[in-house]
Amino acid sequence: MASTLTLADIEAAAQRLRGEVVDTPCLHSRTLSSLAGCEVFLKFENHQFTASFKERGALNKMAQLSAAERAAGVLAVSAGNHAQGVAYHAQRMGIPATIVMPRFAPAVKVDNTRRFGATVVLEGDTFDDARSYGLALAQQRGYTVVHPYDDLAVAAGQGTIALEMLAAQPEIDTLLVAIGGGGLIAGMATAAKAIRPGIEVYGVQTERFPAVWNAAHDGHRESGQATIADGIAVKSPGALTVPIIRERVNDVLLVSEDDIEQAILMLLEIEKTVVEGAGGVGLAALMKYRERFAGRKVGLVLCGGNIEPLVLAEIIQRGMVKSGRLARLKLDIRDVPGALADVATLLGKLGANIDSVEHQRAFTSLSVERAEIEVVVQTRGVEHIAQILEAMRAQGYRAERIG
Repeated sequence: MASTLTLADIEAAAQRLRGEVVDTPCLHSRTLSSLAGCEVFLKFENHQFTASFKERGALNKMAQLSAAERAAGVLAVSAGNHAQGVAYHAQRMGIPATIVMPRFAPAVKVDNTRRFGATVVLEGDTFDDARSYGLALAQQRGYTVVHPYDDLAVAAGQGTIALEMLAAQPEIDTLLVAIGGGGLIAGMATAAKAIRPGIEVYGVQTERFPAVWNAAHDGHRESGQATIADGIAVKSPGALTVPIIRERVNDVLLVSEDDIEQAILMLLEIEKTVVEGAGGVGLAALMKYRERFAGRKVGLVLCGGNIEPLVLAEIIQRGMVKSGRLARLKLDIRDVPGALADVATLLGKLGANIDSVEHQRAFTSLSVERAEIEVVVQTRGVEHIAQILEAMRAQGYRAERIG
């Protein structure tokens, strides 16, 4: 393969991948289109067997190894999705696989990688620590390194997504693509611009890990320690991918943690599909920069669906609070028998479903004959909360929303 990526490389990758990975659906979303003010098309890469696009690049790389390289085995360093893609296809191809993951890697991704038969080594507190250890181990034992992004064969495999999207939905004129190390967007931008030179390609990063945004804007934003979009939490993008991004990507956008949480919840509620943080950044950017994409035909890649169930549960609960469907109310009531039952009865009549109650006597500044309760209720939204508070005050209760 040459020193840069071409459409021919990606078309050759598509031939290798045919029948080995899922040609995932690319579907129009009527509801998201209405909300975003443009036509929205979703590429469901979370429908891959390992729930991530990473299978594509991993398989394209390993399919080109010699018999001797296959026998010696491969090594990958990954926080999760790339690990699973390498492990799954290495198992299918009979290639011994060693995966080095940082100790903080999500348990669901570690467990899935082991289930695919790979030897998993947990090493280092950061991805950079794990990478240093993994590269040294590969050199010591003669493994071929399957890099998660800084390899043109890997990027070519990821670029097959754009071929499928434009074949399924030829009207797409804009792509929004998550960026970690840059392999996905380098491959997709190469394919898309070659097929349709007028198409616009935008990368999306989280504000906490803006390395490629810095490269594109001569910026100096520092990287954080953690993000819900752990799949794109990369401090040092690829040496091979950044020049391709500079040449073929129109711009790189940043989104916040709140933007990503909202996108995850929207996709769950509207499309009934589960994405991880990185899988939601495209929609997060679309909703944040609506005016920029108004009237366009935008393709989004739901690039992964491996999210910890407890994290997803917390996002759902936080989303319910933000939308007003879950509210915490504080009430000042008389401390007499039956008072709490009266409150519960009134809330029920007002259509609020009680989630939890905390009855406080000692830790309050109220007089001794009164008590303070905090009640978490499920409601129909912000307007419903206002109606509940108004009705309770009309009944003589001092009531306020505190969360």
